[in-house]
Amino acid sequence: MTRGKKIVFWSIAIILLVLALMFYFRFYYVFGEGVKTGQLNYVVKKGYIFKTYEGKMIQSGFRTTQPGSIQSNEFEFSIQNKRIADSLMRMREGKEIALHYREYFGAISWRGYSKFIVDSIVSVHDAHRIIPDAISVAAGN
Repeated sequence: MTRGKKIVFWSIAIILLVLALMFYFRFYYVFGEGVKTGQLNYVVKKGYIFKTYEGKMIQSGFRTTQPGSIQSNEFEFSIQNKRIADSLMRMREGKEIALHYREYFGAISWRGYSKFIVDSIVSVHDAHRIIPDAISVAAGN
């Protein structure tokens, strides 16, 4: 192999390695993970080529993106696991759920439309529970 061919070979190899590392960090490196709690709005299976499970959860509280406007916090996510998606699809309205998620830097078509991927259901309980101690305090007892 001549000196010129070696330079071209190693240049291409280094470029491919850098591109592979960039692809990995963009789409497969877990940037963050956590738990979000709220009321499930919907879970659907959709997509043109890759059918993925997508969902939205409404969180308590409000946020503003512009002065003078109010909107609810929405958490849009994708689900890779069919069993988790089926469980969420069967849930009744009025349930408060806590979902564990992983956050990536970017979304991939076959994984889902969102960079947030839900990987487990942490807890489910009624959103409108009445706590007995709160009733007695409110009544002045």
